[in-house]
Amino acid sequence: MSIISSDISKAVALLSTEELVAIPTETVYGLAGNIFSEKAIKSIFQTKKRPFFNPLIVHIPSVDLLQNIVSYIPEKAQRLADAFWPGPLTLVLPKQSTIPDIITAGKDTVAVRIPNHPTTLELLNQLDFPLAAPSANPFGSISPTTAEHVNDYFKDDIKMILDGGPCQRGIESTIIGFEGDEPIIYRLGSTSIEAIETIVGQIDIKNKKEIAPDAPGMLDRHYAPSTLTVLTDDISETIQKYSEKRIGVLAFSKSSDHDAVAFQIVLSESTDLQEAASKLYDALHQLDKQDLDIIIAERFPDIELGKSINDRLQRATVRA
Repeated sequence: MSIISSDISKAVALLSTEELVAIPTETVYGLAGNIFSEKAIKSIFQTKKRPFFNPLIVHIPSVDLLQNIVSYIPEKAQRLADAFWPGPLTLVLPKQSTIPDIITAGKDTVAVRIPNHPTTLELLNQLDFPLAAPSANPFGSISPTTAEHVNDYFKDDIKMILDGGPCQRGIESTIIGFEGDEPIIYRLGSTSIEAIETIVGQIDIKNKKEIAPDAPGMLDRHYAPSTLTVLTDDISETIQKYSEKRIGVLAFSKSSDHDAVAFQIVLSESTDLQEAASKLYDALHQLDKQDLDIIIAERFPDIELGKSINDRLQRATVRA
C-alpha cells in the first residue's frame, strides 16, 4: 500500500535508495525518481506504462543548477527562467553529456524546470541529485492534482506519496523549446502565451507530434477519462443529441437544468480561468466515477489559460 505522508525525510530516504516517490508541484503530482538511477527511471516508465520515446522533465531547486543539466542557454531562455522560475514553465535545451539518454528519449535536448511548491523545493534542496517527475498517473489518463488521485492509481505500486495538498495551478507546465535561439511552444500549460510574449515577443506553437515528440504532452490522445467524453461549443444542443444517455456535464460558468443531466460540475461561476484550470482535472476525476454513459465538456474562451484548458480537453475528448 502507498503511504500518504508529509514526511520529507522519508521521501529523501526512499529516493536516495532508487525508489519512486509521488511528489506535489503547483501544476500536478509527479512520479519522481533520481535522474541518474537507471533502475528508478525505468521504474517510472514501467509504473506509468509510458512509452520510452516520450521524454521526461528534470526538476531542480535553483537556477544556479541549470548549468549542470544543460550545455547552452539562449539569451531568451535565460530571460524566461528569470521571469517565471520557480513556476510552471519548462525549457527544452541542449543537454550536458552527463544526462542519461533514457531521460531525453535519446535526444540531445533535455526538459528542465523549477517547481513552485514549498514541499518539493525543500525536498529537492535536501537531495544531491535532480528528479525526473512526469505526472503520477497511468500514461494517457487524467493527471492527478491531489495525493488521493495518485493513491487511486498507484496504491500498490509505490511506497510513498508526499502530500502537499491540492495543486494550485492544476494544469501542467508550459513547455518551450528553441529553434536556433528562438523560442517555440511545445506544450500549452499553466503559464499563458500572453505572459510569455511579454518577455520574449511573439512566439509560435508547435504542440503536436506523434512520432518522437520533442516534449511531453504532444501526443493527440492524452489526459483522458475512461468515460466517453465529447467537446462542444454548445452544451444544450449536445445534451439533446445524447438525451437518451446518462450524461455528465463539465461547464465553464453556467449549469444546465436539462433532465438528462445526471451529474455536472461548473468550474468557475465567476468566469475565472485560473480557478477553472485549478479544478479541471479533479472535476474530470469526479465525473469519471459517476457511472456515466458520456461526459459533455464545454469549450472555453480561446484566450490566456482558456487556450491551455482547451488543449487538454481536445486531447481528452472526441468532437461532438
